[in-house]
Amino acid sequence: MKFQALLAILMPLLLLPCSTVASDNEINSFREAKKAMVKIVHSLDKPKTIYCGCDIVLTKNGYYPNLESCSYKIRKNEKRAKRIEAEHIMPAHEFGKNRSCWISGGRQNCTSSDPTFMKMEGDLHNLFPAIGEVNGDRSNFKFSEKLRGTSPYGKCEVIIDRKRQRAMIPDRAKGQVARAYLYMSNRYHIPLDNEHINLFNQWNKKFKPTYNECLYNKLATKAQGNDNPFVTKACKY
Repeated sequence: MKFQALLAILMPLLLLPCSTVASDNEINSFREAKKAMVKIVHSLDKPKTIYCGCDIVLTKNGYYPNLESCSYKIRKNEKRAKRIEAEHIMPAHEFGKNRSCWISGGRQNCTSSDPTFMKMEGDLHNLFPAIGEVNGDRSNFKFSEKLRGTSPYGKCEVIIDRKRQRAMIPDRAKGQVARAYLYMSNRYHIPLDNEHINLFNQWNKKFKPTYNECLYNKLATKAQGNDNPFVTKACKY
């Protein structure tokens, strides 16, 4: 009788699908990823924002950018300029626009109904700390090698061309951006046009990972269970 009683308790658990049992290193949403990113950034050596290279000031449960450290000039949105946001290097629009959930209801619908989209949205290898204003201004624009104009952000050499929907970033970020894009394309089978395949391959080859990029990859791997092979290969662990 004791065995039968125990079996009655365990049987429903044994019949659960494997996907309902999450491992310790599984991240299933953007919200979870943002929390994990805070912990990772706290473990880096003198962390900086991805595009502008501003020092990141660490607090007990978060962080914010030291705008003076990179001579950042607020363009318009002071509130977002003074906070750090998780920047999707490959924008959610790019990896979500062709999914049925996006077509029928946009990003919010995908976030609530599509587990694969939620995985992509919360992938740490595509998320890095950026000044909120720059994150917002960049929107879902693609990266470009050369754009005309001057940066509105002071010495942060980011140029946004809203008419062409393109963004130009400083050399310090190009390698990291390239490896994130190549990773997303490879892991989730997201096609890139020839222009950007060539651009990102060039950036990946020319701009090698820094110590912090290698460490970020290592910690992100531990947090979500898989690495970015484009970073791992270059870091030579």
